Amino acid sequence: MIEAHDLSKVFGTVRALDSVTVSARRGTVLALLGHNGAGKTTLVNILTASLPPTSGRATVAGLDVVRQPREIRQRIGLTGQFASVDGRLSARDNLVLLARLLGADRRAAHARADELLELFALREVATRRAGTYSGGLRRRLDLAASLVGRPEVIFLDEPTTGLDPSSRLGLWEIVEGLVAEGTTVVLTTQYLEEADRLADSIVVLAAGSVIAGGTAAELKARVGRRTVTVALDDTDDPRAAVAALRRSGLEPVTSPADGTITVPIDASREMARVVRALDHVGIEAAELAFAEPSLDDVYLNLAAQPTPSSGGPVR
Repeated sequence: MIEAHDLSKVFGTVRALDSVTVSARRGTVLALLGHNGAGKTTLVNILTASLPPTSGRATVAGLDVVRQPREIRQRIGLTGQFASVDGRLSARDNLVLLARLLGADRRAAHARADELLELFALREVATRRAGTYSGGLRRRLDLAASLVGRPEVIFLDEPTTGLDPSSRLGLWEIVEGLVAEGTTVVLTTQYLEEADRLADSIVVLAAGSVIAGGTAAELKARVGRRTVTVALDDTDDPRAAVAALRRSGLEPVTSPADGTITVPIDASREMARVVRALDHVGIEAAELAFAEPSLDDVYLNLAAQPTPSSGGPVR
């Protein structure tokens, strides 16, 4: 549903995108990660046919973003970073208006509005002015508005920014339901937990270039190693535990805050190696916890690497 090859965008002397290639299959979520100014919104603007690329090519639902922008806009939905519904109208009136603008007759427009109000749990506030809604309700109405035309592809540009955890969770569940029905979603986000939960594939952008890509599991595997965290009884000597672990060829690190010992390992089976090393000196761990690397680890690791020069800030 999404195919982009070597997309570049230049604004004067600023290269906002530099040879970006991404793709997404039908019924999947493609997450675009990156700090502010990494190029995420510029890429979304090109894929939604709002902005022509300087070079490269892209198709959405089989349509070319340069040659067929009108047709693309009829097949997609977009929820931007800020609520775009009319605050002076009710939720129902906003949805009916959009349906009418998209060509539906009066009966069909009202039927579609009622369907979306039910889907997004907005029936109880359907007649209230949207301007009186909380942030979570406004974002739900925004997302409902982007679905009025039954789009095949939805672009969500940081849709949960500023929402409380409960509202964010509710939107995630709605997105998961849409994907289960075959909708393709392109999601830009700065929330690593959001990408980890929703995305089938992830692209990390920095200074307008792709610096990493793959599934969440593949990206985590790139960062590195799993860890075992050891908490000791108050009667045990942490220095003796560290020494024993080092003699076994491990590389323990002690936390100055709580005295726990973290041991990087290459595989979960090496937990037994940690236990044996401690047992050899008569120490039994009070707690033993195994952890995989997280997307936060991935992002921090990638952020610490030099990024390509772009000639200036990107959008």
